[in-house]
Amino acid sequence: MSFYRQLLRSLRRPSTPPTLSLFSLPLYNPNPNIPPHLTPAPTRTFSFSSAEEAASEHQRRIEPPLNALRRDSLPPLPRDPNAPRLNLHNRVQSLIHAGDLDAASEVALHSVFSSTRPTVLTYNSIVAAMYCAKRYNDAITLFHYFFNHSTIVPNIVSYNNLINIYCDEGRVDHETGLEVYRHIIANCPFSPSLVTYRHLTKGLVNAGRISEGVDLLREMLNKGHGADSLVYNNLIKGFLHLENLEKAVEIFYELKERCLVYDGVVNSTLMDWFFNRGKEKEAMESYKSLLDRQFRMAPATCNVLLEVLLKYGKKKEAWDLFDQMLDNHTQPNFQALNSETFNIMVNECFKLGKCDEALATFKKVGTKVNSKPFSMDVAGYNNIVARYCENGMLPEAEILFAELSSKSLAPDVTTHRTLSMHISK
Repeated sequence: MSFYRQLLRSLRRPSTPPTLSLFSLPLYNPNPNIPPHLTPAPTRTFSFSSAEEAASEHQRRIEPPLNALRRDSLPPLPRDPNAPRLNLHNRVQSLIHAGDLDAASEVALHSVFSSTRPTVLTYNSIVAAMYCAKRYNDAITLFHYFFNHSTIVPNIVSYNNLINIYCDEGRVDHETGLEVYRHIIANCPFSPSLVTYRHLTKGLVNAGRISEGVDLLREMLNKGHGADSLVYNNLIKGFLHLENLEKAVEIFYELKERCLVYDGVVNSTLMDWFFNRGKEKEAMESYKSLLDRQFRMAPATCNVLLEVLLKYGKKKEAWDLFDQMLDNHTQPNFQALNSETFNIMVNECFKLGKCDEALATFKKVGTKVNSKPFSMDVAGYNNIVARYCENGMLPEAEILFAELSSKSLAPDVTTHRTLSMHISK
């Protein structure tokens, strides 16, 4: 019996185990009342083919992504919308500094029809450069094209440039300086500035219409402007030219009453007139009265005083004033001199044949504790290089040129033109 039982068991057991598949297994139906074909399909669980794959997946989950560790994960900053305009303005300024005014004007004219429209500052710089080059007709043409035929709105600087051009040409009447002034008052959202009155009073005095200049001064004061020294100086200079010292002194005293601190350029005007008529005592009294007030004078004022003193042989007073300016120079707190100051004194050394003292003057600094050395600009280097070249001292000029190139300054067109012109001789 046991033999037959084992034989039956061996016949019932298959020789190879059946292959199992998802479709061959009976599906478990948790609700037997629902037919099997309506039961939802079973969800397959995730699995890994190897232990390495499982470890890799685990490592990915516990480590943050690389972009989360980067410091520059923030989106880039938006581009400055004014960058194209700034680049255009800098390009025009570079051409102006290089002396190529035609190219600067051409770039600005083409930009009117481009997507990058320049600002009023760019146009003002071109018109002002044309004025400095005494190309008055070109400056007026560009003004009318920029501000009358395009959509650029002029500001007070734009109108002041135009008034200055008209006054220098002696065109103060209709459709010129005074007409522009009336246009500003009637149509512009801003008022004339002190610079406007400076240009107009100078133009009226030069045209022999000083009484209208005085009326314009009264109009300036009635409009709420303060007493401007340069406007008063234009009238004082006009009365002195007419030999009317009494009226000039009257205007001067009015300025002193209205201003506790005024520009010393008025004293230089009186000094020049007194010196020119042999009244040295009165000239020096005017100069001493200015020094007694102990004003902190701007470089432009002191430069005019230096020129007057040197012109009439007051060398000691001029050098004393220069030393005082060096001592008072405490930039950035206060700028007491500029490169033009050094140019005046360096030129005086060359005029006297003291070429060695010129270099010492060029590098001179103040002796006070708080005084700072002046950071010379390209204009100062250009002047002394030109003076050395004029006196046949090319080695000294080349040394200063190398010194200029070694600094953060860059030699401009004037520097290269001066050296090349004298080297080729």
